[in-house]
Amino acid sequence: MPKWYTNLVKNMRRIVVASQNPVKINATLQGFQKMFPKETFEIEGISVPSGVSDQPQSDDETFQGALNRAENASKETSNADYWVGIEGGIEKSEEDMFDLGWVVIKSKDGNLGKARTGTFMLPPRIAELILQGQELGEAADIVFAHTNIKQGIGAVGALTDNVIDRTHYCEEAVVLALVPFKNEHLFYSLDRRSYLHIIG
Repeated sequence: MPKWYTNLVKNMRRIVVASQNPVKINATLQGFQKMFPKETFEIEGISVPSGVSDQPQSDDETFQGALNRAENASKETSNADYWVGIEGGIEKSEEDMFDLGWVVIKSKDGNLGKARTGTFMLPPRIAELILQGQELGEAADIVFAHTNIKQGIGAVGALTDNVIDRTHYCEEAVVLALVPFKNEHLFYSLDRRSYLHIIG
C-alpha cells in the first residue's frame, strides 16, 4: 500500500451526522470542507432519537433536539472525530410563525460548537397546517404540491425560489458552529468555569 495512501487514511477526519437526510449530510460535509480546506473527511449519517417532539415548537426545544442528536450519535458510534446534530424547528409569536434551526457539533475531546440558522417567517397556510399537527416538511409538501421537500430544497428553497436552498441554509450554520474548532485557542484555553464567571 503506498505511503501517501496510508497517511491519507491516518489523517482523515471522521464525521458522524445524527441523521440520514442527505441535505444534512451534504451541508455538514460542505461546511467542514470550507472551514478546513486542507483536511480530508469521511462522513456517515446515522439515525438516532432527538429526544424532542417531531416538530419542535420553540427555539429552546429545537436547540435541545440538536444537542441530543449530537450526544446520542456519539454514544451510538464512538469511533469518530466529530458528531453533528442538526434540528429544525419553529418559533411562534403572537401574530407570526418562524422557521429556524440549530446545529450542535461535538468533538472527540467533548467540546461543543453551536450555531443557529437564519430565521424567516412562514406563510399563514403553512403555519395553519403546523398548528393542525403537520410537521413543517409535510406542510410545505401540501402547500407547494411537492414530495419530501425536506430532503430537497426545503421550505426555504421553495419560498426563496431556490436563492437559498436547504443545503445552503444548513451549511452556513455548520460553518458557524465550527468557529470554536477553527479558533480553539480562543475558546478552550480558559477554564470553562472562570469564563462563565467572567461573562455572567
